[in-house]
Amino acid sequence: MRGVAIACVCLLGLTVYGLGQAPAAAPTAPSQVATGNGTISGGVAWPSNLPEPTPLWPNAAPGAMGTAESDTPTIAAFVPASNPTKTAVIVAPGGGYSHLAMIKEGSDVAQWLNAHGVAAFVLKYRLGPKYHNPIELGDAQRAIRTVRAEAEKYGIAPDHIGMWGFSAGGHLTASAGTNFDAGKPESADPIEKQSSKPDFLILAYPVITMLDPYVHAGSRRFLLGDNPAEADLQLMSPELHVTPLTSPTFLFTTTDDQAVPVMNSIMFYSALVKARVPVEMHIFQHGAHGSGLAPANPQLAGWSDLLIKWMRERGYAAAADSGRLDRSGPAR
Repeated sequence: MRGVAIACVCLLGLTVYGLGQAPAAAPTAPSQVATGNGTISGGVAWPSNLPEPTPLWPNAAPGAMGTAESDTPTIAAFVPASNPTKTAVIVAPGGGYSHLAMIKEGSDVAQWLNAHGVAAFVLKYRLGPKYHNPIELGDAQRAIRTVRAEAEKYGIAPDHIGMWGFSAGGHLTASAGTNFDAGKPESADPIEKQSSKPDFLILAYPVITMLDPYVHAGSRRFLLGDNPAEADLQLMSPELHVTPLTSPTFLFTTTDDQAVPVMNSIMFYSALVKARVPVEMHIFQHGAHGSGLAPANPQLAGWSDLLIKWMRERGYAAAADSGRLDRSGPAR
């Protein structure tokens, strides 16, 4: 189908806004680096009016190699005034497993969810090169268990907890959606007794595969190291582990993404269709990687409208909401 221009093709939940040849993978350059509980390098700080992140473990996290903030995974809870569907979404910012876009792919997204009456929890997970798999996945699983354990506190339903990941955060989200357990009943920690399965997945221009030729090389290096074993490459390629138990999924990406080849999303979509998992994917022809909600991008600004429509259809957002954000961007 290379080189064929199509205005709109709808098939099995897939919408393609233009088709083209997949670009070569290239590591992304860090633009926002998480150096603490919301502090971003380059002089941009986690705004003081936003919720304070809290550690996922009361003491040192498993596998921690220090006590610095980079050794401490956290979540920040954003609770809307009203949550009619009692839904929560754990938000995993991207950054190639080397840094985290905590504002554009974190707090901005949480505020967008709140404006639609959905609770949000922004996850700060540990990163390479200091930390490698399975630390990052363990942080994501702990976040899901924590939100589920505290569902009553936040007025959410324990079976309405999704995860939304961008870029490498999309890989983390897809990994959590294909590698989960029902809880650890033998654990003395009540949080660990909870299931780590997300009830739905949202993947925005995600890294998926760890295998050539479509791997995002930077994400692979920071997640698995310089010379990963073939078994680890296979294990951490979520498209190989989709089953009928994988949760319903929404995918968004662009054909001319110059960082993460569009084939990442297509492979995961194809695996979901094969397993008969409900899935919807939207591929826009043009749009740079790392667009976030893209409120000021006329090519992509409508993608979040497609997402909220999908969430409403599945009962994860109210049929009508108030205080909706306009496309000028999230409220500050």
